[in-house]
Amino acid sequence: MFEIITFYEFKRMSDVGSLADIQDKVREVMHRCSLKGTVILAEEGYNSTVCGQPDDVRSFVDYAEEIFNTRLTYKSSFHDSMPFRRVDVKIKPEIVTLKQSVDIEKGKGTHLNAKEWNRIISDPETIVLDTRNDYEYQSGTFRRAVNPGTEKFSDLPAFVESNLDPERNRRIAVFCTGGIRCEKFAPYLIEKGFREVFQLEGGILKYLESVDSDDSLWEGECFVFDERVTVDHDLKKGYLPDLSQSNSEMPT
Repeated sequence: MFEIITFYEFKRMSDVGSLADIQDKVREVMHRCSLKGTVILAEEGYNSTVCGQPDDVRSFVDYAEEIFNTRLTYKSSFHDSMPFRRVDVKIKPEIVTLKQSVDIEKGKGTHLNAKEWNRIISDPETIVLDTRNDYEYQSGTFRRAVNPGTEKFSDLPAFVESNLDPERNRRIAVFCTGGIRCEKFAPYLIEKGFREVFQLEGGILKYLESVDSDDSLWEGECFVFDERVTVDHDLKKGYLPDLSQSNSEMPT
């Protein structure tokens, strides 16, 4: 049985070292621990989904905490085969591409746990915005969620500009696969003048991990960016087809 872990952090990477040095260290440790998957590095932080045998994953986490000078917070799921084909450590301008300058600190206080999330999105006055792409939405989403119909995350600001109004839409709740897109988009909405903005802490994957199916407001399966394609409410491999044009990128 293989363990898949997803983790990210927004932090100033210049305090850790050069991106090229970090890239070399992470790649070497992944090979040493027999892990495969994707790690994205940028000056703003890192975003990662990797997989290996559970004991090897524990060893990798210890090494990664030393490399990144942090304590990793990660989400786990399990699969009976390796869902990734290679070790891929990339340096990019952003760890999730919004193409907008955002003050991440403005998102403090906007996170909701699963129980709070259910309460907020059950209110008909709340706009529930799926920040993922259209093919992800088609595989599954939350009850009452709005599909922005985007092909990529950086298209989302244009949707908001055309369809939402800070004066008319009092409360917006945003969600994504693992939480990272919302870490950028919640403060973006605040900067645009929306007064009540909330984000699902840990994203869909954390929600499915922590909510009993009887209490769940999730409908369908959750698209993931590996060979599993989708996962069900128990975070096991789903049965839906791959609706994306390309699933070469990791979940965000």
